[in-house]
Amino acid sequence: MQRGNQTQVTEFIILGFSDYPDLQILLFMVFLCIYLVTLMGNLTILTLMCVDSCLHTPMYFFLSNLGILDVCLTSCTIPKMLSIFVMDNKRISFLGCMIQLYLLLSFSSVEFFLLTAMAFDRYVAICNPLRYSVIMSKRVCSLLSASSWVIGFLIALPHSLSISYSSFCGHKMIDHLFCDFQTMLQLSCSDNSAIKVLMNTLNLTLAMVCIVLILTSYSFIISSILKTQSVKGRYKVFSTCSSHLTVVSMYCGSAIFVYLTPISESAKSVHKLLDASYSTLIPMLNPIIYSLRNKDIKAALKKGMEWRTGA
Repeated sequence: MQRGNQTQVTEFIILGFSDYPDLQILLFMVFLCIYLVTLMGNLTILTLMCVDSCLHTPMYFFLSNLGILDVCLTSCTIPKMLSIFVMDNKRISFLGCMIQLYLLLSFSSVEFFLLTAMAFDRYVAICNPLRYSVIMSKRVCSLLSASSWVIGFLIALPHSLSISYSSFCGHKMIDHLFCDFQTMLQLSCSDNSAIKVLMNTLNLTLAMVCIVLILTSYSFIISSILKTQSVKGRYKVFSTCSSHLTVVSMYCGSAIFVYLTPISESAKSVHKLLDASYSTLIPMLNPIIYSLRNKDIKAALKKGMEWRTGA
C-alpha cells in the first residue's frame, strides 16, 4: 500500500446536504441548538460535580468523564458542520480530515469503554454495597477511567492510519457531513478489502466484549433487584441504574444501526442525518437523561440556583 495521498489530494470537499440548498439555514439552526444545549448541559453538570462535595463519588466521577467526552465529541464535528451550512465553507485539508477522523473514532471508542466501566460501578454499588467504597477506590476509578481513554485512542490508530496511507486518485468529494471512516474507505481507490474485514472484525470483537461485560453486570443487578422483597426497594435499586441503561441502549442501538446497516444510494441522505445524530444527539441527551432521574444532581442544581439568587 503506497502512500500517495499528500501528492494526489491535499484537501477534501465535504458535500454535506448540498442537494438541499433551501435547508441549509434550518440545518444550521438545528445543529447550533444541539451544540449549545450539549455544551450548557455537560458544563453545568461538570461544574456541579466540582463544587458540590456530595457528588464526589465514583458514579459522578465517571459521569464527569462522560461529560468531558461528549463536549469533545461534538466539538470535533459540529463547528465544521456549521461552517458548511451557513458559510458554504466545504473545504478541509487532508491533515484536518485525518485529525477529525481520528478524534471521532477515538471519542466514540472511549464512550463505549466508559459506559462499560459505569456498568461495573453500578454492579458493585447494587450487588456489593458494603464493599463499594473499598472496591471502587479512587485508584480503581482512576485506572478504569485512564484505561478507557488510552485504549480508545489506541484502537482508533489502525483505522486512521489505514485511511491516511490509502490512495484517493484525485477523488476528494466527501458525501457526508464530516470525515467518516466508512465514507473515506469508499472514497479511496486502493484495494481496502482486507483492511475493511480486519477493521470490522476488530470493531465487532471489542464491541461484543463491552456488550457482554455490560450484560453480565446487569444480569447480576437484575438478580439482585428480584431478590429485594419490597416494591419501594426494587424501585430504588432500579432507579440508580435506569439512566445508565437508557444511555447504553441508545448508544448501542444507534451504533449498530449506523455501522451495520448497508448504505443505499436512495437512502444516503437519511443515513448521513442518522450518522450525524448519533454523534451529536446522544451527547446532548446524556446530561438530560442523567439529570431527570437523579435526586443528587437536582439537589445540587437547586442549591446552586439558591446560592446565586441569594448572592
